[in-house]
Amino acid sequence: MFCFFCVLGATIYKLSERERVNPVRAMKIYIRFLIWSSIYVMLFCVVGGLCAQECISHATRQAKQSERGSDHDREVASLFAPVFYQALGDKPRSDYITNFDFDGDWRGDNNWANAENTQFPLMAYVYYSVSETSSQFFIHYAVFHPRDYKGGDQKGAILSALIREAAERGGKYDPTGLADETVLAHENDMEGCLVVVAKSGRDLRRARVVFVETLHHNVFSKYVAGEPALEGFDPIRIDESRVLLYVEPKGHGIEAYDGGEKQIAKKRMLIYTFSGTAESPVENQEGSLGYDLVPIESTLWSRIRMKPSGPASGTNAMYGATHDFGTISINVMQPNRSVVIRKFKLGKLGSAFLGSVGGRNMAKPPWAWFDRNHRDDALGLWFFDPAQIIKRDFKLDESFSTTYVRLPFWAADR
Repeated sequence: MFCFFCVLGATIYKLSERERVNPVRAMKIYIRFLIWSSIYVMLFCVVGGLCAQECISHATRQAKQSERGSDHDREVASLFAPVFYQALGDKPRSDYITNFDFDGDWRGDNNWANAENTQFPLMAYVYYSVSETSSQFFIHYAVFHPRDYKGGDQKGAILSALIREAAERGGKYDPTGLADETVLAHENDMEGCLVVVAKSGRDLRRARVVFVETLHHNVFSKYVAGEPALEGFDPIRIDESRVLLYVEPKGHGIEAYDGGEKQIAKKRMLIYTFSGTAESPVENQEGSLGYDLVPIESTLWSRIRMKPSGPASGTNAMYGATHDFGTISINVMQPNRSVVIRKFKLGKLGSAFLGSVGGRNMAKPPWAWFDRNHRDDALGLWFFDPAQIIKRDFKLDESFSTTYVRLPFWAADR
């Protein structure tokens, strides 16, 4: 900067000689220029510094808010984490609850083979996400198994491959797409539930579960907690703040646990209870086992925009299909307590895990789950706007809030 002003001063002096301007007057002009330039430079530095400081402060505030939100979400999800009664079939390793990357990578097309490899312990994890209105928490839990082996570990896979080929050949005669859902075995499996918790002030310990929906082979079963149950809905059992859920062997559909003959007769059972520590079953183990929670946001969701690819694509081939989810509109409460409709363009996202055994790309993440009894619902609505779905499904009145007090994680990054 100093050199610049020196050169500029010398140039002005030379020009004053060439243009026959009084050198003293030229120097006065130069000095005034120097003073005002210095003032402008100082102002620029001050304003720029303040702007930079504000940007850093804003980013820091956002990071802290996000961190607080993440910590709060885990606290909520932990307090109401279900107890899963996992029935075991003839291939119990395929019935153990675990994480998608149990084998150390995010490929979907090697999970079937790696499920029987005992060098990979099947640690117990359950995925979760939390959204919140002024009166309720909506907690999604997603349970992953490396295999769905309905119809048998080998026969089911072969039959499913034949059904898949027939469906692909005759797909033009099946505009509903239902034929593709009749497959038996397939690589990867993910089903789960939505737990709705009514708040009671700011004390989480006073909040209580009121509604539950579970996924059971593309049908959402609906349950009501407490007594008396709403007419037309089944009750669900609760141990303190945790709903009791039954996970069937082989196909892993989830429904309320009732302890009846149909669920427990002639079955071995693992009871997964949240402990904050992921445990791995040992051979022929029965009884209780602890599981930990992992956020959907930083695992399944963080890879949704990866380009779908084939079996030879490398170590990150997680999704084998995409869907254009379009634009989602939700009600959001502003800081001044006013309510606005916010629109978020989602576009094409990963909608099915890459799987090559049995039914191809059959397992789906929570935002691609659907209820075949509500085919008209936009795909993903159950996950993206659970408040609206619960209000409709349980026939609730206007006192049930559908306005989110903060952006769900999937909207915050847009």
